[in-house]
Amino acid sequence: QVQLVESGGGLVQAGGSLRLSCAASERTFSRYAMGWFRQAPGKEREFVAAISWSGYSTYYVDYADSVKGRFTISGDNAKNTAYLQMNSLKPEDTAVYYCAAGDRRVRLSTGSCDYWGQGTQVTVSS
Repeated sequence: QVQLVESGGGLVQAGGSLRLSCAASERTFSRYAMGWFRQAPGKEREFVAAISWSGYSTYYVDYADSVKGRFTISGDNAKNTAYLQMNSLKPEDTAVYYCAAGDRRVRLSTGSCDYWGQGTQVTVSS
């Protein structure tokens, strides 16, 4: 059972930046893709970004169209931690952000995830 713990959320003004972290309880990158989803009040959870590795190479990196060019997903295998660097934040980015892990051969954008974190709140003020 992989446990995922997010951190780094908070309140930021529009145009600002935040970096979210997702610490895994065990080595995950060799088995799992890592991703981020978000859920705004009154809306369904939506895909944000995902990354998967094959050995020391990236197998795939996916982004939702709404965050392309502004968000960057990455990972540190030595720390068992995935990151989501969020720049040029907009009020519509306000949501609870969830870290997820799933089979590294499957696109997490489909929502097919095996493990979820508890979420971290990101609030962007206008």
